[in-house]
Order: sequence, then structure tokens, then C-alpha cells
Amino acid sequence: MTKFSATARAGVVAVLTMAGAAGAQDLPDTLVIGTEGAYPPFNFTESDGSVTGFEVDLANAMCAQMEITCEWVTQDWDGIIPGLQAQKYDAIIASLYITDERREVIAFSDKYYQVPSRFVVPEGSALEISAEGLSGAVVGTQRATSFERYMNANMPDVDLRLYGTMDEAYLDLTSGRLDAVIGDVVAIQDGFLGTPDGTGFELRGPEFTDPEFFGYGAGVGVRQDDQHIADAFSDAIEALRENGTYQDISEKWFGLDVYGG
Repeated sequence: MTKFSATARAGVVAVLTMAGAAGAQDLPDTLVIGTEGAYPPFNFTESDGSVTGFEVDLANAMCAQMEITCEWVTQDWDGIIPGLQAQKYDAIIASLYITDERREVIAFSDKYYQVPSRFVVPEGSALEISAEGLSGAVVGTQRATSFERYMNANMPDVDLRLYGTMDEAYLDLTSGRLDAVIGDVVAIQDGFLGTPDGTGFELRGPEFTDPEFFGYGAGVGVRQDDQHIADAFSDAIEALRENGTYQDISEKWFGLDVYGG
């Protein structure tokens, strides 16, 4: 009886061990990451076709932490989620905000940065940043973004112009075809105000952080069946925060920590 019980216990342990191994989902040796490649300084394309930026450096560090290889492909922003669902790539790392609406169609890692949004206007502009103050104003932003959703919901009297990239919106702002542009504070500061084209323009108005529209920070997006990949990225983000690599990369690109509160 004692011998039988010990054997039975050993069999149960073996079955449970095999079940656990079968349930575990290992990461592939290589992950393909989709990004926009047109959102400096977070991600942008060099003259040789390679992608670089804060998110590229951070993602490569995360992949090194996970001991896998990551390859990069670029995708126009308005097709970034459809491209993931069509299996053109395994993950999105492209300043994609984590929102409840997006969680209905894809899964996310924990956030890897979080910054507020603001408007940029010409210096000396009489615009007041409010629903009333912007009534009738021509405002630009990138299509299929949280900025578009926020404007449509909260400032319906604005003449909203949508662009494929933020650079296109900045171009129309400098040409006088727009009165203002709304976007990420850090992206505006580094991608526009910090360039010669940004001379004569300034940030104005309050910082916008409403989770309903601007989410809970930017996260790594994956297909819903690949939550284990998102979890691996979450673990890597935590490890890079703990060992200081995250802070070093953020300091390199922004001179500050953009992880957020």
C-alpha cells in the first residue's frame, strides 16, 4: 500500500509537470516588430532605410534582455493594428497608447513610457486652448490617433485636419495652413520645436492626460492570442528599469526619464 501510494504520487507529479510544460508558451528565437518609422524622436527612418529612435533602442534592449533577436519593419500608422492582425509582424512598438478600446482587439504589455499631450501654436497667436477658444480654428493632428479621438469628442467646433504623419501636420503649421497642432509633448518638443522649423512656435495650454483618450501610456501591442509575448516584454521593461538601462536610453534621447508616474 505504501509503495503503491508513492508510485501514484510520482505519477501525479509527472503528469502535472508535463501539463505545465505543455501549457507554457516559449518565445520564438526571432520576433518581427512593426513600427511607423516616422515619429521622431521615438521612431524614425534613416537615409539608409534603417529605423532608429528611443523606441528602437529600448526594444533592442528588451529583446537582448529576453535573449531573442528582433527584426524591424515599417508600416504606415493608420494600418499599424491591421498589419499586426494580418501577421505582418509579431508586435507593435510605435508609441501605441494602451486604451480600453484597443484592448478589445489586441493585447498589450505594461507601459514603457507615458507623457502628456499639448497644443503647439505660433508665438503671438491669440488662440486660447479651450473648446470655446479653438472654435472655428484649423487644427491638425495625425489620423487614427488618440489625438483625433479627443478632438472629435471634446472640440467638435474645430476644423480638424488629419495627416498621415505628424511631420506633415508640422509642415502645414509652418506654412500657415493650420492654427495649431496637437500631439505628444515630448514628440513636439524634440521632433518640431527642437528643429529649425520649430522656430517661432510654442507649446500652449494645459497638459491632456485623460485615460479615456490618451490611455495608460504606450505599450507593446500583440495579437490577443500572444499575451505571453506581451508579458515577456513587461518583464523586460521591469528588468531594464531596475538595472538602469531604461534610464540611460531615455536620457540619451530626451535628457529625462519619460516613463511617467
